[in-house]
Amino acid sequence: MDKNTQQTIDQYVMNTYARTPVCFVRGQGCTLWDDQGREYADFLAGIAVVNLGHAHPGVAQAVCNQALKLVHVSNLYYSEPQAAVAKLLVDNSFADRVFFCNSGAEANEGALKLARLWGKEKKGGAHTVLTMEYSFHGRTLGTLSATGQEKIQKGYDPLMPRFRHLPYGDLEAARAAMDESVCAVLVEPILGEGGVIVPPQGYLAGLKELCQEAKALLMFDEVQTGLGRTGKLFAHQHWGVTPQVMTLAKALANGLPAGAVLAVEEAAGLFTPGAHATTFGAGPVVMEAARVVLETLTAPGFLEHAAAEGFYFQNRLQVLAQKHADAAEGVRGMGLLLGLVLKGPAAPMLARLRERGFIAGLAQEKVLRFAPPLVVQRAQIDALCEALDAALTQGIG
Repeated sequence: MDKNTQQTIDQYVMNTYARTPVCFVRGQGCTLWDDQGREYADFLAGIAVVNLGHAHPGVAQAVCNQALKLVHVSNLYYSEPQAAVAKLLVDNSFADRVFFCNSGAEANEGALKLARLWGKEKKGGAHTVLTMEYSFHGRTLGTLSATGQEKIQKGYDPLMPRFRHLPYGDLEAARAAMDESVCAVLVEPILGEGGVIVPPQGYLAGLKELCQEAKALLMFDEVQTGLGRTGKLFAHQHWGVTPQVMTLAKALANGLPAGAVLAVEEAAGLFTPGAHATTFGAGPVVMEAARVVLETLTAPGFLEHAAAEGFYFQNRLQVLAQKHADAAEGVRGMGLLLGLVLKGPAAPMLARLRERGFIAGLAQEKVLRFAPPLVVQRAQIDALCEALDAALTQGIG
């Protein structure tokens, strides 16, 4: 890559990322190009963000048109793009109302504030939120405290109190922890950063039953799993379990900063004027992008394509895992959120794929994560699997 770009960022930007020395300058669909003209197949989508693919023409046109009309006025006034997106979200989910923000961490902060208000108004001051080990909910101090990963929390103690981290998938542990102090349970339907872990059958339904018995909120963090990533619009639909609160972000505006808290009326009504706010949330340009995203995702056949390609991809990965049983343990995930579990560190495999022109990611030390744009084609999956086959042949390490 261009050394001037690398040196400038290294000198002037805070050192919070272990960056790979590649500088991408253009994208189209599932393809990226770096500043040296090299082409890559993108199987990470900006960490499950550009679900419609890079440079989606509908998103690009909507953003350009809106930017020429109106960029920002604040939420002290009404906005047509915000109205359209709010209605699309409510019409296609369990929710009655939406709060818009700019990121997944902000969305989860909003959900946690709703949980605190719920505890005060509905449960006599209950204030504890149950979350899961190996979960990830964001990097603000509140969402960091909710996250169940010590390596991410390191250095920021004392953390915010009133969170209890439970083993993911262990319903009996949740039952034991559900006392009168609990106002909510915050859980990812599928653990993303925690290793692409699908819950055992009955787990989410069991959590809902526990929450109903305890009059606690059930809150699903669908920042990574939502918006078509698992083959349905929202991951919880695979199990037929609806929460009272759900958070979205990442893919909501196909790369522009957007987040949302969706809730049923009983919870949403706890937010009143002045109780919560955002300066940039639901800006007209971002909302126009989100409108195109939601209209595309809900168009006939789109999610069916994503689900079919995800099923095909998962089967291909399972064949590779069996073929290379000395290096791989198995495959996790649903739809186009998949993880290949290795028997050693996955970082070397990531580098081998990149050398062959494929971009993937990690989810914990030993899991190679794949989250391509939902428009990925079978030929691209086949090419990735051929490259992965060759990389696995070299063994672990």
